[in-house]
Amino acid sequence: MIKTIQNKLFPFIIALSALSVSASAAFYSVSGLSKLFAGAAFAVIVMAASLEVAKLVIASLLYQYRKNLPRLLKYYLSAACLVLILITSMGIYGFLSAAYQETAALAGNVDAQIALIETKRDNVKEQLAIYSDEKSSINEAVSDLRSGLSNNVIQYKDKETGQLITTTSSSTRRALEKQLDQAIGRQTEINTRVDNLNQQLFDYETEIVEVTSNNNVAGELGPLKYLSGLTGKPMDQIINVLLLTIIFVFDPLAIALVIAANFAFEQLQKKTKENVYGEQVEEEEWDEEHAHDMVLNQMIEELGDDPLDYLFEEPKPEEPQVIKEYVKVPGILESHVMESLKHARRRGENVPTNEEISKFFN
Repeated sequence: MIKTIQNKLFPFIIALSALSVSASAAFYSVSGLSKLFAGAAFAVIVMAASLEVAKLVIASLLYQYRKNLPRLLKYYLSAACLVLILITSMGIYGFLSAAYQETAALAGNVDAQIALIETKRDNVKEQLAIYSDEKSSINEAVSDLRSGLSNNVIQYKDKETGQLITTTSSSTRRALEKQLDQAIGRQTEINTRVDNLNQQLFDYETEIVEVTSNNNVAGELGPLKYLSGLTGKPMDQIINVLLLTIIFVFDPLAIALVIAANFAFEQLQKKTKENVYGEQVEEEEWDEEHAHDMVLNQMIEELGDDPLDYLFEEPKPEEPQVIKEYVKVPGILESHVMESLKHARRRGENVPTNEEISKFFN
């Protein structure tokens, strides 16, 4: 019972799978063709949809009437089906490539934004490096001026007393103090600019992180970028190979499933054959157990109700042989009659043996 249900349900599963793959292939193909011919999108959609339906009908027609179709028509339909598969594959390729180009364009915009921010960041880094060098020089100058002020000492002998007098030079001190004030002012200005540049640098780095993390393009193109880096091939070449692989499997698989569904439904139909009278009769299933049962039933019928009676049955007197004459029929009908008798025996009917029937044929 379960096996019968499975055998009857599986063809519908095949048909459902064939319809789903065919429908999705038709959708992608029609969408792709409408984008290729955007000037007449509606007309292209109507044309492509009718061709998709015709392709499935042609595949079923070629399978169902493969033995009866005229040869020229069969060749034309086969060629038309192949051309329609190529058209569908072209539409799918156009649809998928257009989707990739949109994603690639978004990725290009993101890369351009990041490149612009990085350029601004690099300019700030260059300015920061210049001011950092100047800051180091100013710090050294301030240190030297302060050291000069602390060492501003002169010695001379008093002419009257002859004593050695130690004092500072007021002019030198004033010059050093003026230079020190200028250096400290410049140092303060440079420190302020360095702080501003560091803040700008931090802002640019933050902006790069935000632009990178707030877009979904990186997740979509991540595998392609990984394959590109792994193989050393550009992403356009990798996506082209991927698209060709998809289209070479997609629509041919849909046609194969349509043919498989036709085959599965054909197996569900009861098999018939022509009998000796030219009528279409149902073929009966035959197995070894059925044959054994039929042989045993026939033996029981011949032995009677009690098979042991056959062992103790008294021999019957021999009847005189009577030579009978039979009407002979053409021997060409013998095989048909024998075939009918065989089926009758399988059904349990009591029919003459082959030897008895063969007497009626030339």
